[in-house]
Amino acid sequence: MKGVTQWVLDWGLPIAVLLGALYIFAARAESPSEVYRVFTLIDAPQHVLLWLASLVGWLLVPAIIGGFAGHVIAERISRAKSISTHTLFQQRKWRQRMRPPGLIDDLASYFHGTHAQQDFADAWVRVAHRNDWSRAQDHWEVFVRDAMSTQQYAHLDRHECLRQVQNTARMTLRVLARSHGLCIVCERRR
Repeated sequence: MKGVTQWVLDWGLPIAVLLGALYIFAARAESPSEVYRVFTLIDAPQHVLLWLASLVGWLLVPAIIGGFAGHVIAERISRAKSISTHTLFQQRKWRQRMRPPGLIDDLASYFHGTHAQQDFADAWVRVAHRNDWSRAQDHWEVFVRDAMSTQQYAHLDRHECLRQVQNTARMTLRVLARSHGLCIVCERRR
């Protein structure tokens, strides 16, 4: 981060001052909108200062777009690499290997479950899905499955991942169903 800040101070500030001065002088010769249109390569330049603004725009606009695209790509790559290979390729213990995979909870079991489970089932099935149990169950499973595929749960074993995702999903989906009366899966499928 220090290198970026130093670069901005060393090069970015003088370039910004130079561009500002060029823009002011070119705007005095023509209108500010004409300078903008030439700088963004919309119109052809008509004045000497506009030719200079056009040249700077021709060089700078692709550089800004390329820099932004490069930053976005680098961030995506660094997020994908943030899980250490030691954690990612750790061998599971015998108990973890022999235990069958967990199942996504059936919402019917929440009907007679704890108060929190009953409240979630009421909000998710009655409010968000208008008492359509099969659609509510299907959307619950889709949401949990998709949430389990995210990076924040990648370092967990499959049972802990399922447990944490279902707890988080119950809290999140309950709030959405109670406050807005909607299902995020229904909204995405429209």
